[in-house]
Parts: sequence; structure tokens; C-alpha cells
Amino acid sequence: MTNSISALDKLYRTVVARRDDNAENSYTKYLFEQGLDKILKKLGEECAETIIASKNADNGALTGEICDLLYHLAVLMAERGISVADVYEELDNRAAKEGNLKNFTVTDKNT
Repeated sequence: MTNSISALDKLYRTVVARRDDNAENSYTKYLFEQGLDKILKKLGEECAETIIASKNADNGALTGEICDLLYHLAVLMAERGISVADVYEELDNRAAKEGNLKNFTVTDKNT
């Protein structure tokens, strides 16, 4: 990354700006006007499309679907008041944990 503001930060800021711009006539504004159910429906669709693209050999198509998924996640985050900083903080907290591999019970099926 060549500057201090990540692409995800820029995306989030754009989403919030479009949400808050009363003159804006955009898909982003439309999603917020339709509400949480519409946002979640679109997020679910993008998750499914990302999964399907993952099974194909076209990494360009997969990259596009990941970008669509990240965009719809940013819309959900803005709708629920979760900032990119909140996500980064949680990721940092998780990265700081040691030994966070879950312990699984091994069952001897031969007994």
C-alpha cells in the first residue's frame, strides 16, 4: 500500500458519503433507502457469487466478486455503524492471541 489510507477505508468513506448525500442518486443510496433486509439480500447474493466464482479457474472473475462482496460488506457496516477502524481493531486483537487453535476432541471409533 503506497499511502496511509487503504482501499477499504476509501470504499467505506464513499459508501457513507453516498448514504448521507441527499442529492445522490446512486445504487448505494438506493440500498440504504430500501433498508437492512435489502442490504442483507444483496450481501447474501454476493457471498454465493463469490463461492461459485471460487470453484472456477478465472481469478479475474473471482477478484471481481470479492470486490462486490467487500462493497456490500461496507454498506452493511455503514448501516450498522461499524467503522473500518472497528474491524481493524478486532483483527489486531485476534492476531495478538497466541494458541488460538481450537482444541478438538479426538474420538477413537475403533472402541
